Amino acid sequence: MKTEQPEPANSLAQPAAPGSLLISIILPLYNEGANLRAFLSDVRTALDATGHPFELILIDDGSPDDTWKVISDEARLFPAIRAVRLSRNFGKELAVCAGLERARGDAMVLMDGDGQHPPALLPDMVRLWETTGADIVEAVKIKRGAESLSSKVSALLFYLILNKLSGFDLKGASDFKLMDRKAINAWLEMRERNVFFRGMTAWMGFTTVRIPFEVAPRSAGKSSWSYLKRLRLAVTGVTAFSSFPLQLVTLAGAVFFVFAVLLGAQTLYLKLADRAVSGFATVILLELIIGSSLMISLGIVGAYLARIYEEVKSRPRYVVAQSIEQKHDRMPPASITASPSDAA
Repeated sequence: MKTEQPEPANSLAQPAAPGSLLISIILPLYNEGANLRAFLSDVRTALDATGHPFELILIDDGSPDDTWKVISDEARLFPAIRAVRLSRNFGKELAVCAGLERARGDAMVLMDGDGQHPPALLPDMVRLWETTGADIVEAVKIKRGAESLSSKVSALLFYLILNKLSGFDLKGASDFKLMDRKAINAWLEMRERNVFFRGMTAWMGFTTVRIPFEVAPRSAGKSSWSYLKRLRLAVTGVTAFSSFPLQLVTLAGAVFFVFAVLLGAQTLYLKLADRAVSGFATVILLELIIGSSLMISLGIVGAYLARIYEEVKSRPRYVVAQSIEQKHDRMPPASITASPSDAA
């Protein structure tokens, strides 16, 4: 199996030809073989309603199931599909990078490949982009769908903290969004390896309009987002957009220094007054508090150092194992070829 390194972003993302409005749909996929055929059929039907030519960019993030086989089968029947298979599971955020670097459209729509981002919303998003002149059309969750209480609470706390620390309103934000070519090119200029797509998009500050949607249930399979993956994304999101945790360490140090001075003054006074208490449990308790705080502080500093370490290694964001590049990658909606799911 041939392994290739990703080319520089500017050589991969070439705009569509003058006079056309090509829409690029990016689908990062992981273990979505059971969902994919039906979902692609729904996406093509929705794109047909936009009246624009389009391309489908499918990124297989090292799926161990038959996702790549399904992609290959669909690509043989539908020339508008371009696909990349990563050599291993690099994570959704880096799979998104792979898609953005290959998008050729005048606009790009990023969607989850599990069917929870409704394809029926695509015509409305394209229409908003065309009529409002906005650079980004963001689909905002008004209902999170079937999630456990712990998932909903953790998401609420994460966005509450991130909103306060970053200064951006990310409440209800999702990766389901349309970006025009100007926004895509600006995003591609950000070359960090610890990527948080929705936060980086908000940071750019382009004109954004919002459209509400309800998260649809999965048609098959189960989510691959474990609590550990969510925790990693949360750490990436916070450390990417705020240095406040580091400032908090300094503040905590100053507070404990004041406590130490006051406690030292009290101890000296009691000693001089011959009223010193043997054992002094308060000192032991304070040492435990300070020790715990130091460990937490080291963890916070370590998280930022880990980000610096990842950046200075300068490794590629991902490695490509296989790819499908087709000549006819601008299939107009009027000439859609049937897929296996359509034939069924």
